[in-house]
Amino acid sequence: MGHTAVERTIFERPETEVGDGSGLLSREQLLAKLHAIGAERYHHRHPFHLRMHEGKLTRGQIQAWVLNRYYYQQMIPIKDAIILSRGDAEFRRAWRKRVVDHDGTGPGTGGIECWLQLAETCGLRREMVESCEHVLPAARFAVDSYIPLVSDGPFLQAVASSLTELFSGKLIALRMEFMNQHYPWLSQGLSYFKARLTQSREDAEFAFAYVFEHARTREEQELIAAALTRKCNLLWAQLDALYYAYVEPGFLPPGGYRFEEHGDGL
Repeated sequence: MGHTAVERTIFERPETEVGDGSGLLSREQLLAKLHAIGAERYHHRHPFHLRMHEGKLTRGQIQAWVLNRYYYQQMIPIKDAIILSRGDAEFRRAWRKRVVDHDGTGPGTGGIECWLQLAETCGLRREMVESCEHVLPAARFAVDSYIPLVSDGPFLQAVASSLTELFSGKLIALRMEFMNQHYPWLSQGLSYFKARLTQSREDAEFAFAYVFEHARTREEQELIAAALTRKCNLLWAQLDALYYAYVEPGFLPPGGYRFEEHGDGL
């Protein structure tokens, strides 16, 4: 299945009524249902991201976000390898690019390396970030829940969990704009986001085409929606942990990253 099978309009919410019936949803109706979930639950609405986009985060809070988010970034190729192992040959040929996108083709390449470069731009030590020693317990728990989401349930659920990429491109574009505006000291570390602007669109096109084609019943379509909801919850929970520890009320659990201990001023 090629990436051209789905039009770019999947990234815009269709003006279509989903309805309350139990019949099979059309392509536009399924898209409308997924976009409704994204509009309500995707983490672009989280107060931590809103503060980031308004330029209200301190350098230390940005560092804490980058450090904790790394734990999620390094999990992406692991979950994609699990999904890859569950598909047939045609599926694997399309999906394996996701692992390469993050792991790279050799040392110094790939999305995880780009994220570590962002961490270094923030003033964090690469070794400390890679160790994941200072990841917040709640953030770790949220990210770890990604593995059973893609390994334990139906294969359709595993693939559908990636559909947050329907919305990620817009968030990434906004993030780059506001980071350049409010945090110019980060401008040399944004290569991860630049690459994802293209990669996430390609990935979303394939994933949506796949789940729409293979969901043969309304029950399976509801499974797709539920998987997207769970993924949105996972992303939201990571930011809840950051907000609670570093913004309000500021209760940092044992072992959490303390930027003042590393010489990182506000």
